[in-house]
Amino acid sequence: MAKQVGRKQLAANKKAYRDYFVLDRQEAGIELYGTEVKSIRAGEVNLKDSYCIIKKGELFIRGMHVSPYEKGNIFNRDPDRVRRLLMHRREIVKLQARVQQDGMAVVPLSLYLKDGLVKVEIGVCKGKKLYDKRESDAKRSAERDIERTMKERKAR
Repeated sequence: MAKQVGRKQLAANKKAYRDYFVLDRQEAGIELYGTEVKSIRAGEVNLKDSYCIIKKGELFIRGMHVSPYEKGNIFNRDPDRVRRLLMHRREIVKLQARVQQDGMAVVPLSLYLKDGLVKVEIGVCKGKKLYDKRESDAKRSAERDIERTMKERKAR
């Protein structure tokens, strides 16, 4: 079977962009079992409330829900189990140094296939305050209104 080339997005964490300022992005592999990969390829994954932790020099993702593969029977794993992310040790040390600063967190932003392998895009993020969220919502709605009016003027 030919190896897949390119990048195909499987899931995105839209809530992360609303709750955090994304300062830096990195790519990490993820340790999965066979039925989990099949379920992820089918799009049965949710990153909504997930976050990353660093424990004993290793990076883990918590809160990522991978629905059980319907044909997986006894081989299915716990859908909400903690999964290890695969990165070089020096990259994890750099992440840990940035996380120890106030208000910083490591959050998964998206899950995608890259050359046939499941990868996670993680971001070093700083939490938004309530007024920041309101400001970004107002800016987004203003951009939508401008786009809508431009479209209407082109249609005339």
